[in-house]
Amino acid sequence: MNYSRIIGTGSCLPEKIVTNHDLEKIMDTTDQWIRERTGIRERRITEDDETTGMLAEKACRRALEAADVDPAEIDLFVMGTTTPDLVFPSTACLIQKKLGLPDCGAMDVNAACSGFMYALSVADKFVRTGDAQKVLVCGAETLSKITNWEKRDTAVLFADGAGAVVLEASEEPGVLSTHIHANGDYADLLTSNAGVSRGWEAAKENGGRPEVEMRGNEVFKVAVRTLGRIVEETLGANDLRKSDLDWLIPHQANLRIITAMARKLEMDMDNVVVTVDRHGNTSAASVPLALDEAVRDGRIKQGDLLLLEAFGGGFTWGSALIRY
Repeated sequence: MNYSRIIGTGSCLPEKIVTNHDLEKIMDTTDQWIRERTGIRERRITEDDETTGMLAEKACRRALEAADVDPAEIDLFVMGTTTPDLVFPSTACLIQKKLGLPDCGAMDVNAACSGFMYALSVADKFVRTGDAQKVLVCGAETLSKITNWEKRDTAVLFADGAGAVVLEASEEPGVLSTHIHANGDYADLLTSNAGVSRGWEAAKENGGRPEVEMRGNEVFKVAVRTLGRIVEETLGANDLRKSDLDWLIPHQANLRIITAMARKLEMDMDNVVVTVDRHGNTSAASVPLALDEAVRDGRIKQGDLLLLEAFGGGFTWGSALIRY
C-alpha cells in the first residue's frame, strides 16, 4: 500500500510588519484590547503590488529546495486559498510554469482557513491511489486585500503569508490520516459580503473589493466544539490516545481557541506551535507556516507525531495526523 510523507517544507511572509500600535493610529483600538482578545501583537501585510501567487511561489520554491526535489518530478500541485490572484485561471496554474512544474494537474481549493487541510487531504489521496508519486501542496492568502481597515473586529485579525510542503510516496506511513468536513448552515457567521454573481453593491462601500464579515463570539463557540470533535475522530481513527501526540499544530486564528484545544488534548503549551502572536490569522497559510517554522528551528524532529487542524468559513474544518 502507498502512503504519503512530508519530505520538505517552506514558507514566505511579506516584509511589511504592522503592529498593534500601528493599528492604534488608524482605528479605535489598543494593543491591550487586541492582545487580550486574540493574542496577536503584530502581523505581516503585503504591499499593493504583492499577490497571493507571489507569496506562494516563494514558499513552494523553499519547500522544493528543502525536499531536494526537481520541480519536473512533481505530479500534482494543489493550493488552498480563498484570495486567489484572479477568478481564473487558478493561482496554481498561474505559478505552475514559474516554478518549473511539468504539465501536471494544478488546482486551487477554496475552503477558507481549512484550505491547506483540504489540499493536503486531496494530495494524500492521489498518492495513496498511486496516481501521484510527488505532490506539491500550498496554502497561501492575502486576506489584507479583503479586509476593511475601518472595522477593528476583523482588521486586527487577518494577515498575509504562504506555506508549502512536498509529499512523496512511501512504504512507511507519514500522513496517517486526513479528515475534512463542512456545514453550510453556519455560512453567515464568517463570510465575505461580495463575489462574482452577487454582492456588487455591497463591495462598492469598500472600494469595489469584497470584505470579510464575522460574528466573532458565535464563531469562537462553534470552532472550539467542532475542533474538539475532529480531534477525537482523528485519534479514534488511528487507535491512539491524546498522550501519544508530540505536537499540536493548529490553525492560528486566535490564541484563546488554541489554548482551549490544548486543554482538550491535555497538552502542555510547550508542545503547541504558536505563531498567531507574530503572524495573525493567515487563513489557509497558517498551518503550513507554523509547521515550517517548527521544522526549521528544530523543534519538530523525525519520528514525531503531529496533529494538524483548522477551522474556517463555510464552516469548514479538517485535520491530519502525521508521523514526521
